[in-house]
Amino acid sequence: MGSLNDEHSKEQDFLKNYDFSQYERPSVTADIAAFTIKTENSDNYRRDDIRKLALLLVKRAEFPFKNQWALPGGFVRADETIEECALRKTLSKTGINPVSIMPVGTFSKPSRDPRGRVISNAFVSVITGDTQNIHGDDNTADVKWFDVFFEKSDDDIINLSLKHSDIHLKAVLKETSNKFGFPEYHIIDSGTLAFDHAAIIAAALTALRNCIGNFEFALDFLPPKFTLSELQCVQETVLNVSMLTANFRRKAANYVEETGEYITGAGHRPAMLYKRKNTRR
Repeated sequence: MGSLNDEHSKEQDFLKNYDFSQYERPSVTADIAAFTIKTENSDNYRRDDIRKLALLLVKRAEFPFKNQWALPGGFVRADETIEECALRKTLSKTGINPVSIMPVGTFSKPSRDPRGRVISNAFVSVITGDTQNIHGDDNTADVKWFDVFFEKSDDDIINLSLKHSDIHLKAVLKETSNKFGFPEYHIIDSGTLAFDHAAIIAAALTALRNCIGNFEFALDFLPPKFTLSELQCVQETVLNVSMLTANFRRKAANYVEETGEYITGAGHRPAMLYKRKNTRR
């Protein structure tokens, strides 16, 4: 039996003579579904502000899919991880560092990119702060936040609608389960969304809805100090449902704590401001 030094030497000889070009190497990208919650003033001062889930899209300035809308993303560099690429591209496409980022899945159909074999790793990202002053990089013609409408029918047909002012993007998909039990999204009509980004958006929205019940993730959408109504609104906006306030506050109590400060506004009683509870031990 050879010594460890002998085995190490043999391995070095193997690697020195290994022909890496014998296998085709696909390109690898990161695509980011960056979400925020937009606040619009209500016309009625007695009613709360209107909040909408919004997705960041960029208008491509180059072929393929020139002048079509896509998720921000790009190719992974040789000296970075896929997660580092996702963070870098989110910053370069928005000018804002994401609050959090979560992997969604890998998209690897051989025909997904007309330029060649490109495997995409998709992420959900949460963006807060000054989301109005977003800006793209040299590869984008425009960048905008789109209101998200996502509905699934009884026959698992998904209607995805994205709106910004007079720009309205629509896509139709079919949800199925693969042999491992995970959902897959097959594009019936991609509308004017580039690549297979309609499927990535559908997967990202599903992942976001599945994890938004985790208060730690929901809190990423909010500033350091917030009201419980604002936290409840985050979950209701993402899930597109209404919640019983008493039940919500009982669950939230394990994740937040009072600041002793209050916020006041026209037509509203003063509301306590809360902050994220430090649960680290």
